[in-house]
Amino acid sequence: MTGLDRVVSGPRDRFSDWRMRIRRQVVESDKPALVFLVLLTVVIVGGGLVAVDLVPQTTVLLPIFLASLWLGPRTLPWFVVFALGGVVVLLAVQPSVSSRTVTRLVVVFLIGLLTIITSFRRSRLGVAGPRGESMFVDLRDRIANQGRIPQLPPEWRVDSATRSAGGTSFGGDFIVASRATDGSTVELIVVDVSGKGIEAGTRSLLLSGAFGGLASAVTPDRFLLDANEYLLRQEWDEGFATAIHLHLDLRTGEFELRKAGHPPAVWLHAGSGRWSVLDSDGPILGLMPDATFEVVRGRLLPDDALVMYTDGVVETVSRDIGSGIDKLAGRVQLLFPTGYDRAAHQLIGQLATRNDDAALVLVHRRATIATH
Repeated sequence: MTGLDRVVSGPRDRFSDWRMRIRRQVVESDKPALVFLVLLTVVIVGGGLVAVDLVPQTTVLLPIFLASLWLGPRTLPWFVVFALGGVVVLLAVQPSVSSRTVTRLVVVFLIGLLTIITSFRRSRLGVAGPRGESMFVDLRDRIANQGRIPQLPPEWRVDSATRSAGGTSFGGDFIVASRATDGSTVELIVVDVSGKGIEAGTRSLLLSGAFGGLASAVTPDRFLLDANEYLLRQEWDEGFATAIHLHLDLRTGEFELRKAGHPPAVWLHAGSGRWSVLDSDGPILGLMPDATFEVVRGRLLPDDALVMYTDGVVETVSRDIGSGIDKLAGRVQLLFPTGYDRAAHQLIGQLATRNDDAALVLVHRRATIATH
């Protein structure tokens, strides 16, 4: 072997080894399902050869359908070709070919073609069937975990809820919650990512993780500043988001509230029975560098409540945001006698439109704690 042969064959051998390793990994992961589907197809084709009138060509659609659920995107096209070959074998033993038979054959091949096209689209992700579904469930749970309210002192109650447009599992509205290591403060952030439903789900996943890390790593006055810089670095075509950030001292009830292009928070004052809007200036995240975010400070007294939400809760086609805030505040006042039990879910169910994502957080400082 010459030096040139060694130079050429070395990379070629490494590429061949890499290709065989990937191929072996894919085949091994699909092997049990593939063996079953091949045997099922062989049984169907064999039955069709023995009993031509009892086993139509459309029976092969059963293993094709199961393959679309079980096999990975690299294995699926080859199995579909194998199954369609079985259809051709069944057609060859037909005593006569009628127009109905031709129609059935065309339908089977069209379904097979659509299955192959779908597998090529799935190959961008690399997983399919139960594995793909479990991965998406895991991603959905990760978003939900970012908004899980940490354990709080007995005098504090925080209720939260989110709902995606159309009832999908992914949406553009999410919640981030983080409590300080010494337990003295808690950060609560409500975010509305551009888009809605599944379209905004991928950005929500990325931002929920990033914002969750920021909430526990930076000071309250830096959170929206750093979140804005992070979004600017992504350079998304529609990479903007609105957010509202509450920094709450659990010992005193004092809070700092900042927002970025987001609807204002609503503060219910238990002493007077009135409510007020906590508005502050701040641009939408991801649109302009060197942004500044105004802070609003206050102190929650016993039985006071503070509500943060996204526009999907207060704004509809027939209701502007101002009227929506009035309606939200009125509904919150009606829930005061209940102690705001499951208030967030009730408010979203009563006020939010199903055509838009919605998220809501209600913070309540209890006046008295029952002891037994």
